[in-house]
Amino acid sequence: MAPVTLNCFKTYDIRGRLGAELDESIAFRIGRGFARALGARRVVLGRDVRASSEALAEAVTRALIAEGCEVLDLGLSGTEEMYFATSHFGADGGICVTASHNPMDYNGMKMVRAGSAPLDAETGLASIRALAEADDFGTARPGGNLLDVAGEARAAYVARVLSFVDIVALKPLKIVVNAGNGAAGPTFDAIADALSARGAPLRFVRMHHQPDGRFPHGIPNPLLPENRPPTAERVRAEGADMGVAWDGDFDRCFLFDHNGEFVDGEYVVGLLAEYFLEREPGGTVVHDPRVIWNTLDVVARAGGRAVMARTGHAFVKQAMRDHGAIYGGEMSAHHYFRDFCHCDSGMIPWLVIAGLISRKGMLADLVTARRAAFPSSGEINFHPADPAAAIARVRAAFEPAARAVDQTDGISLDMGDWRFNLRSSNTEPVVRLNAESRGGKLQGHIIQIAKLIEG
Repeated sequence: MAPVTLNCFKTYDIRGRLGAELDESIAFRIGRGFARALGARRVVLGRDVRASSEALAEAVTRALIAEGCEVLDLGLSGTEEMYFATSHFGADGGICVTASHNPMDYNGMKMVRAGSAPLDAETGLASIRALAEADDFGTARPGGNLLDVAGEARAAYVARVLSFVDIVALKPLKIVVNAGNGAAGPTFDAIADALSARGAPLRFVRMHHQPDGRFPHGIPNPLLPENRPPTAERVRAEGADMGVAWDGDFDRCFLFDHNGEFVDGEYVVGLLAEYFLEREPGGTVVHDPRVIWNTLDVVARAGGRAVMARTGHAFVKQAMRDHGAIYGGEMSAHHYFRDFCHCDSGMIPWLVIAGLISRKGMLADLVTARRAAFPSSGEINFHPADPAAAIARVRAAFEPAARAVDQTDGISLDMGDWRFNLRSSNTEPVVRLNAESRGGKLQGHIIQIAKLIEG
């Protein structure tokens, strides 16, 4: 029988519409392909709170056991807990069943190799796909079993997260946390309990905290402006010092200052880059190509070295490993840490920022000057019928006058006093625009680009 094409395989993970592109039988094939391609004998497995995630995780478990693997089960957990546990237990790979912030009728998997190293087409994902599509695995192999390691894994994970901040130096802060009814709630509670036990003077106001795969308040994706008001309003109502919101698998966190103002991701990257370069002078910081000028300025002032990588966790992680970077950041709220297996975490950033507020003052004051020096548009999404043609129209209009052209990811054009990046998403059928300037206005440029994209 000829192999069946599996369209749920994306650039560096699995994402698919339930029933049409991903179901339990496909998950089973992917699980066997994962173990076979990596020669895995021990695999960490976690899952998010989506209604379909438990059944998909059970299918992956059966597949891994059929391949003779020991499955280390984390149960309900964040993707970053899977990353950490893969290294902590010396596993040959890890899988988290999650669709992160995708629509309700989607699910997927994020996967890593031994050492929590990323997977892409060149490092095993293509082989996993070929094996899953061929579906020619033969009879089950002996020796597979399932171990519940959730308690041990979370305790070790919490200890690692807390290692990023000087708890004794924390000042009394009131922080609103919005878990979005995703997987973040229980993990956050474990971190909060550990902070309290060590005397941290932090008070938390929890909202939408209970994991609920129906997502009664909408899919948790605070990158979208329409999803931010509930957190912002609660920060103002509570008189909080800061607000934090997570996406569904909480590998991204989004910050709000004490005024309830959303802090765009590139300014958070700048704050974290400065923090880690203070700890390790002359260190390397990896960043994505979308919005870069604030980061480059901060890193240069701090005496560090900036390295650009393609957008996406697999590419940033690999660049960090290749260049020995202490920290990596994407403006989409993914933050990566050398001392967290070179992986992204949604819990470390807010804790580090709480430490910065304790030492340096309110978050709003820390980013006001940076916003004025390097204004940005925020990410703007378009849905053209022909993304490639839309990008070509923009390129033809602007490239002749550009001072510099970069194709690290999509097309980035430096127009002198402003620049923009235009790219097709790695995970969704959209074209994404990000623009920035050196203190100037962007609206006119954005309108011009939008007209070209929309044809």
